[in-house]
Amino acid sequence: MARVEIEYCVPCGLLERAEDVQHALLSEYGQRLDAVALKTGDDGVFEVRVDGEDVYAKEEDEFDVDRISDRVGDRL
Repeated sequence: MARVEIEYCVPCGLLERAEDVQHALLSEYGQRLDAVALKTGDDGVFEVRVDGEDVYAKEEDEFDVDRISDRVGDRL
């Protein structure tokens, strides 16, 4: 079982985006995950990690819920 962390920028208003990713991951992989945690941040951050390993960073990739979900699935 894996733990996913979604760190998002509160001042930037990225909560809805984080919730969309969280919902997609729980719908697709729910029984294979220990948790999908939302972690507040700032400075424009939006990163997704599986067991501490980065799978998505806003600075490096275009936002795509399906692509993020696939990357998480690759780590499971």
